[in-house]
Amino acid sequence: MESNTEQLKWGKTVWKQFSQVRLQSPLIQCITNFVSMDLMANTLLSAGASPAMVHSIEEIPDFTPRVTALCINVGTLSPSSLPAMITAAKICSQLNIPWVLDPVAVSASAFRFDACVQLVGLKPTVVRGNASEIIALSSSSLEASAAKGTDSTHDSMDAVEAAKLLARTSGAIVAVSGATDIVTDGNQVVGAHNGVALMQKITATGCSVTALIAAFVAVDKTNALDAAVSALAVFGVAGELGMKMAKGPASLRMHLIDALYGLDEATLQSHVNITRL
Repeated sequence: MESNTEQLKWGKTVWKQFSQVRLQSPLIQCITNFVSMDLMANTLLSAGASPAMVHSIEEIPDFTPRVTALCINVGTLSPSSLPAMITAAKICSQLNIPWVLDPVAVSASAFRFDACVQLVGLKPTVVRGNASEIIALSSSSLEASAAKGTDSTHDSMDAVEAAKLLARTSGAIVAVSGATDIVTDGNQVVGAHNGVALMQKITATGCSVTALIAAFVAVDKTNALDAAVSALAVFGVAGELGMKMAKGPASLRMHLIDALYGLDEATLQSHVNITRL
């Protein structure tokens, strides 16, 4: 276990970044899948950020330069949606606006795999996926890995080396969701141990924490690793608090959003569980 001093330090870091999200209300553009938009927008709103579900390629040249961060999620990828993602990512890279990629079910098809590889080449600040997605994305070809749709067939700890490799080759911070959320820059590895298993039974929780990572990175661009860890920890703590009142997935979804909205410093610091691995 991490020392109490280290835990207190992490607690202060997480609270400081969360407070900045609430104070600054960063504008987060989400080019995301149809399933996740509602929970993703509500997660950002309850955390204090400002979501914008602007998908149209006709609007991106005018709108994207004004955002604080961008979140790209390929869940319901199509030939018509990919150009908008690429255009927005290019704008962010050119203007030094942080952007986060969620390579949902990256190994489901050649089209999806190639799209995600192309997007990784546009220098995302953070890549967040489950273990199977990160293992697949770190591979050189689609055939090297297979996954079960959006569900992970690997534990997050199985993906540590793949995450480090992807971080080193892409220059991105890589976050792997699981029982322990793993975040790495290719060298150091940090684990966030918050959350509850039932969160996996709510669609779009992974998508939503990716958007939350974008909000945290937006307010602390120079510390993207810490920002990703903080976002994962905050979302996990909200899940733990929501679980105390939940009777199942549907009520957990509601209570998670409420817990995120009402999260205070003392509660957050007493629940955060972050270690260096």
